[in-house]
Amino acid sequence: MKTGNGAIKIVCNNKKAYHEYFIEETYEAGIALTGSEIKSIRADKVNINDAFVFIRDGQAVLKNVNIVPYEKGSFFNPEAKRDRKLLLHSAEIARIKAKTEAKGYTVVPTKLYFKDNLVKVEIALARGKQLHDKRETIARKDLERRVQRDIRDAMKR
Repeated sequence: MKTGNGAIKIVCNNKKAYHEYFIEETYEAGIALTGSEIKSIRADKVNINDAFVFIRDGQAVLKNVNIVPYEKGSFFNPEAKRDRKLLLHSAEIARIKAKTEAKGYTVVPTKLYFKDNLVKVEIALARGKQLHDKRETIARKDLERRVQRDIRDAMKR
């Protein structure tokens, strides 16, 4: 995938976030990492499914991202699930903090990707779904899949 700013290579998506939450707003954030963590991410040894973001001391912090320690690294490799600082503008952090203090909002990572050789994480301001909302989403996706299949079959005839 190519954009005006440069090449984007998606490393991992958080499909669970789209199932569990209504996505309201998204932000692109840099992430403070060490060299061995970058190598592990390039090798697709990362999982963001259980991760979330919180604001601590005016800084956005990414928690529960599992970056497997680099196998050829030394004993100085950082922990797999350590807290990682997100690089956002202070106005964005203030906006996110104000929204998360409102009832029912949380911040979850939706995507981890390389953009011009820099690791970026897309975080989303999200509102939790009820069980009936999840069922409705699944039914809508099934219907869309069925319609696409019918259209494809009709084109083949």
